[in-house]
Amino acid sequence: MSNYGLILVIICYLGLLFGLAYFAERNRNSRWINNPYIYVLSLAVYCTAWTYYGSVGIASKSGISFLTIYLGPVIALPLWIVLMRKVIRISKQHKISSIADFISMRYGNNRPLGALVTITCLLAIIPYIALQIKAISETFNIVSSANSYMSTGILDDSTFYIALLIAIFVAFFGTLSTDASKGKKGIMATVALESILKLVFFLIVGIYVTFYLFDGTTDLYQKAAQSENFKQLSSFGGLENGFNWLFTICLSFFAIFLLPRQFHVAVVENQKEKHLKKAIWLFPLYLLLFNVFVIFIAWAGILKLPDTLNPDYYSLLLPLQEGNIFLSMLVFIGGFSAVISMIVVSTLALSTMVSNNVIIPYGFIKKLVEGNPEENAKRIKNIRRIAIFILIISAYFFYIKFSTQLSLYSIGLISFVVIAQLAPSFFLGLFWRRGTAKAAKIGIVVGLLVVCYTLIFPIVANAISPNISFLNEGFFGYGWLRPTQLFGLEYLTPESNTFLWSLTFNTLGFAIFSLLAKGNYRERNYAEMFVNNANYENLQEEAFIWKGEAYVADIKKLLYRFLGIQRTDRALNIFNRKYNIPEQQEKADARLINFSEKLLTGSIGSASAKILLASVSKEKPISLVEVIKILEESKETKESNKLLTEKSQELSIMTEQLQMANEELRSLDKLKDEFLDTVAHELKTPITSIKAASEVLEDDEMPSELRKQFLENIGRDTERLAILIHNILDLEKLSGKRAELDIKRREINRTIAKAIKGIEQIASKNRVQIKFEEGNNSQGLYDEDRILQVLTNLLSNALKFVKYGKGIIRIATQDNEKEVTIVVEDNGKGIPKEELKYIFDKFYQSQNQNIKKPQGSGFGLAICKKIVESHGGSIWADKNFKKGARLVFTIPKAR
Repeated sequence: MSNYGLILVIICYLGLLFGLAYFAERNRNSRWINNPYIYVLSLAVYCTAWTYYGSVGIASKSGISFLTIYLGPVIALPLWIVLMRKVIRISKQHKISSIADFISMRYGNNRPLGALVTITCLLAIIPYIALQIKAISETFNIVSSANSYMSTGILDDSTFYIALLIAIFVAFFGTLSTDASKGKKGIMATVALESILKLVFFLIVGIYVTFYLFDGTTDLYQKAAQSENFKQLSSFGGLENGFNWLFTICLSFFAIFLLPRQFHVAVVENQKEKHLKKAIWLFPLYLLLFNVFVIFIAWAGILKLPDTLNPDYYSLLLPLQEGNIFLSMLVFIGGFSAVISMIVVSTLALSTMVSNNVIIPYGFIKKLVEGNPEENAKRIKNIRRIAIFILIISAYFFYIKFSTQLSLYSIGLISFVVIAQLAPSFFLGLFWRRGTAKAAKIGIVVGLLVVCYTLIFPIVANAISPNISFLNEGFFGYGWLRPTQLFGLEYLTPESNTFLWSLTFNTLGFAIFSLLAKGNYRERNYAEMFVNNANYENLQEEAFIWKGEAYVADIKKLLYRFLGIQRTDRALNIFNRKYNIPEQQEKADARLINFSEKLLTGSIGSASAKILLASVSKEKPISLVEVIKILEESKETKESNKLLTEKSQELSIMTEQLQMANEELRSLDKLKDEFLDTVAHELKTPITSIKAASEVLEDDEMPSELRKQFLENIGRDTERLAILIHNILDLEKLSGKRAELDIKRREINRTIAKAIKGIEQIASKNRVQIKFEEGNNSQGLYDEDRILQVLTNLLSNALKFVKYGKGIIRIATQDNEKEVTIVVEDNGKGIPKEELKYIFDKFYQSQNQNIKKPQGSGFGLAICKKIVESHGGSIWADKNFKKGARLVFTIPKAR
């Protein structure tokens, strides 16, 4: 493919990224932008050109040892639920925007420490960015069929212009806001897209090589097994190689926490802590998929391609050899995606660190104090934009000078070794209060010196003059001082050798100097907040100790210069309401100092925020005795407040309980009144009828037939009155749980047969069919007279609701291990939905009977419910039955 055609493809692809980033920034609150999958895919910025190309290269030389770079993150991710959650909470609370701010704040906002961490990151990441530029240059030349990897000059080098386009992209979308702690939605959306593309395209080429160029994994394995060094490529090696595995896994373990781009996507861009739950299993799955075909592509490259070709690019060279230009373009775009995402996020993170920890605190702080909000925002953005361009150009020149001496894998490991020097101050600082800023600086400097001596200096020396004697002989001829085999450990790789000794001396320096001298009160403040997170929210407000003199008006003026009047007033109003502080208060306390420092940290970093606040306040040093006294007073106040809060909560609960009890009493009282009114009405009706009939019978001249009719009426009303009184007494006994039950194991089929026999005559008279579907000879524990009462009531109700001559009543039983279920259903009019929840209430009579006036007292189903419940069963109406009514009740088989 021609150079111009390939450049056009790259420009179109970058245009797509610009469009996606613009859309994401315009729709920041969309669920398509804010979700755990975008978060997980942004973590995949870990997979750079080193993963995409370099893994195949190392697999073709050293076999499965390429996996060590991915085993570290897989081991680390389960710890994220505890460790990374703690880091995220601290960072969000203090508006931390980079790992340099995080480490410097842990040790009291120490300005030199923040600058040292930034320089360490620059030493680690600029070669790493150069690695990406090297990958772009070499793959561009491969796909465009250029004769050489290197151009004759910068201005005719297409890689230089691609790097500039990337710098413009980062400068535009990465500096839209001066608050660096604010999420970069546009950039994260493009990183997520690129993570998908690079994985999909790598899987496609893996499938193509394995199943198209060869007949699957078995065929490829059998052919690769015939090569001379296959044993080396398919084994773990011996014990000595095991140490190299261990050290490389440790390197990658630290890298997933400490690389500036990983800290940015994992911490700064985290919107919700619950996204971590998705990340701890989905990101390892992503890494697994990315490495499925690595070893197969490496074997295929060994079998099909000449030894003179760079094995890093087997995934690109294999389809090109077969003339598959389209697939090679997909592979190139996938690799380009891996490069772009790494450069974009890394330069974004580094530019923030450089501006907040080097340029502003050491040069621009005075101008920012004198400027207005608009000027300051413009200056901060320009500082970061210039830093972005300088970083990418520096990486480009590193690539020009050193790319021929180093492979992708070597450059990547160098970066990992350098960044690992932050591990003691980062990890120990999270769990050990004694760690001090001085000890952290000494540990990092010592570690970097060991890295320079054992790793970086030999690389530079070989590039300048390969024949320097001490590289092979050691200083003064002492073999144990050879840089790449320090203290005689010859079996370690240069990177493992450097990692072992640099981290050893780094950790020892940190621990020893932390024990020799205690940090100042400010370091102890932040140590308490970072280490003790059991009661994190309270610590952030109460553990910050400050003594001095400052005025609210001065702090306000300072905040106006960086945040603007509107944003500052809104923040201070919220602060005053939270702590019940009057607006007219003149002097500032520790809480306002801490709050203001957090507000400024997001824009200019923790070190600069500390300097600015120091310029408008007179801070006094605090002795250890004073610190303890203040903490004790804070502790006593906190305990008192806690006790008052607990008492208040107890009173609130008791009040709610009393209100609920009062409501229940009112309801019971109302129910009692309704019950008595209904009973009185039901008793009054037959009594009135009896009284009226008795008075009529006093007439001696009444005809005998009429007298007989009135006597029959008196008899019916007397019977009705007796039944009503019996039902009331029966219900009262059942409600009060005073009814005596003769519970024995009985056969339910026999009881049902007795109930049917009791109403057969009435059913026959109304020409209603009763069908009993006998199941198993089920047995239950029940009082037969009471269950007969339930069955008779249900069957009698069914007779009321079915039509004359067309009625069908069905009874069925269902048996399981615990209970027997009895179903009584009919084909009558059914029960209206609005009545379903009332039919078991006392005195309720359905209005859906087939006669003009409802019959009965309304006690029937209420008594049925009490009888069934007294047996430990339940009764209900099936609301899904549409062709009539179906009532169901259960009887337990055991007590």
